Amino acid sequence: MSTGNRTVIITGANSGIGKAATLKFASEGWRVIMACRSLDAGRKAQQEIIAASGNRTVQLMQLDVSSFESIRAFCAAFRREEPRLDVLIHNAGYFNHGIKTYQFSPDGLELTFATNVFGPLLMTELLLEPLSASDDPRVLNAGSTNLKNFFDPKRAIEFDNLRGEFAGSRPYTVYKMYGDSKMALLLLTYRMAEEYRTKGIKVNAVMIPATKVSRETLGKFTGVYRIIGPLIQNLNPFSLTQDQMAACYYHICTADEFRDVTGALVDHQNRIIEPSEQESLNPLSVARELLNTRHTPPYASNPANVERMWSLSREVIDGAMSG
Repeated sequence: MSTGNRTVIITGANSGIGKAATLKFASEGWRVIMACRSLDAGRKAQQEIIAASGNRTVQLMQLDVSSFESIRAFCAAFRREEPRLDVLIHNAGYFNHGIKTYQFSPDGLELTFATNVFGPLLMTELLLEPLSASDDPRVLNAGSTNLKNFFDPKRAIEFDNLRGEFAGSRPYTVYKMYGDSKMALLLLTYRMAEEYRTKGIKVNAVMIPATKVSRETLGKFTGVYRIIGPLIQNLNPFSLTQDQMAACYYHICTADEFRDVTGALVDHQNRIIEPSEQESLNPLSVARELLNTRHTPPYASNPANVERMWSLSREVIDGAMSG
């Protein structure tokens, strides 16, 4: 696919994998829109990326993915200036290590789901017109190996608590909420792929494995994760660099082999992860699947879960669509 005059939006582009992906696309000649919550941090990253890539078409726009108002403003500004969008990468995510109490978005939604699930869906819906104008539009959602926790047959998304309805009676665990949000995003990936198929828009997710993070991020880990985090960072030979994941982002969003692929979860080796063949798992099967990165949990393949996540998400964003 030729990169001439092609445009990509990357959320959370000022740090981590998002910054590395911005550099990768910019180095390949793409026009990159860095969608960042902090303009100060964004400007610094923008200058570094322009200097490293020699690409002066790297632009910066303010976006808080947890805020429907911010998303509407961003998308309206983009549509006023740009008739076409070729790739949309939902990289930004909320995972605040150490938080022990419920956090909420400006719209009254649990903050993890607002940022990782509802925000990306609303943003995609508001950019359908410029995406449809591309000859090869692709959307990529950032997933996580945390999805494997759903091989536990008792694990389920708390659909009834995404506005903190049970904040006073159910304990808050940032790690569980994050994992639930990534499963929810995968469920939406499947449904979005079907909804947008007639527009030619491909929607896929990438399962991000253990990736090296900053010391600042490691310092925020709590409990057992304070011990596990540095071990994964320093001792795990399979822990990837941010540049490696950026290359994966780029491949999924540009390679001809993915031109007609939609509704897929892709691993860091660019392999499509298939659903587990077992609908109910015994403890031995669960242990086996946790060591196997080639399958998605049965929970992800359940049409009732996909439909429930889609219906709830549409209910949440429909008001924001006309707001």
